[in-house]
Amino acid sequence: MPQGVTIEDLYQQLRKCYKDEEFVKVLEKGVVPHTHNVRGSNYCLMNVFPDRLPGRAIIISVIDNLVKGASGQALQNLNIMLGAFKKLPMCFEGLQPSFVGKWVVRC
Repeated sequence: MPQGVTIEDLYQQLRKCYKDEEFVKVLEKGVVPHTHNVRGSNYCLMNVFPDRLPGRAIIISVIDNLVKGASGQALQNLNIMLGAFKKLPMCFEGLQPSFVGKWVVRC
């Protein structure tokens, strides 16, 4: 990290950059993102943490690679081509996320 930049600065920048992104959520400070929280969803969860070495940061982000992979992208493109809402959540039967939150979209 550049001299004078803190973990708090990085955290606030992430929040600012992704505040309007429907499917990207920066978690509360100190909360580690886990893949079981995004299973079966179109979400990306992320957070930033200090490294044990001074001047370095660790950014952790998680996605469900089966949803966010090529097949998921194809479904999103099909939704757009058919005029569906481009932020339409992609939910798969039997793959509901294991988390509960105010921004969760249930199918």
